[in-house]
Amino acid sequence: MEGGAMTRVRLTDVAKAAGVSPATVSLVLNDAESRISDETKERVRRVADEVGYSPNPIARSLRTRVTGTIGLVSDRIATTPFAGRMLAGAQEVARENGRLVILVDTDGHPEIESDAITTLVNHRVDGMVYASMYHRVIPAPAGLPAGTVFLDCRPEDGGYPAVVPDDYAGGRVATQELVDAGHRRIAFIDNDEDRPVAAQLRLRGYLDVLAESGIEPDPALHVFSPTSAAGGQQAAAALFALAPEQRPTGVFAYNDRIAAGVVTWAHRHGIRIPEDLSIVGYDDQQLVASELDPPLTTVSLPHAAMGRWAMEVALGLREADIDSPHLMDCPIVRRASVGPPAHLGSARDPRATD
Repeated sequence: MEGGAMTRVRLTDVAKAAGVSPATVSLVLNDAESRISDETKERVRRVADEVGYSPNPIARSLRTRVTGTIGLVSDRIATTPFAGRMLAGAQEVARENGRLVILVDTDGHPEIESDAITTLVNHRVDGMVYASMYHRVIPAPAGLPAGTVFLDCRPEDGGYPAVVPDDYAGGRVATQELVDAGHRRIAFIDNDEDRPVAAQLRLRGYLDVLAESGIEPDPALHVFSPTSAAGGQQAAAALFALAPEQRPTGVFAYNDRIAAGVVTWAHRHGIRIPEDLSIVGYDDQQLVASELDPPLTTVSLPHAAMGRWAMEVALGLREADIDSPHLMDCPIVRRASVGPPAHLGSARDPRATD
């Protein structure tokens, strides 16, 4: 130790202590094929341990072209509680396979994203994952290396492996849950912000199940809302401003936060769940869905499973079609917010007290 800095033990130091050439040390410690005797190999390894030698990872990566790192570029998943499970799933697979994930959360800024991709490529990461906080179709960012895996998004022109939730099937299963409970007047509270592909697919699933069940969709029951609890309250107020015979007995909400707003509004106006109104959400968001009163029946987004799948493809542990995204199942999570519909007019008219 000189001047507070620790002197790194070099390969030549091991060679000198073991009485062999640096080339011999390199061959032994890299397990390369050679005619070196077992006795010499044992001595070199023992001396390396005794003097505290550890290989230089930068030098090793230059020789092997393997850095042991995977780059993960995302827009906002690191700061989003429900999407953060994607990162956890990806990191778990990386850790199981001796890799370190280098995460760059760009907060949606194109310049930061471009710089991040360039930097990770220049640092010779072994693979790359490009992730989004919600299902969308996007142009592939410039500079992405071949084999980059798209997570919770897909490139509009294909050419890369991708994994996304099966939002069409998710929309179907949510609506079918209400149909199976006996509901015929089912509202869909949609996302009014940027109409991502997830919203379009969930709407298609909703409409197809209604058609297959012989239910004529009512445009008045398709309302739009900000993706928040406040938005859910506004949407519920609009639905229950309809004439009593037009009001829904069941609601499918685009996400759990909207559903939470519907629950709050219903409690405030004496509408019982599920006796007077059944609700199905989407996301199975932690600290939201299971904590509502009553706990929310919802569709689970398989974030952790998608993260694992993406990292397995990035590491070459599984094959993937570069032109067709892998659709991940979105199962229903049954709790207590769905029941059979009440008789028309059994719910108190909220406009009487507004």
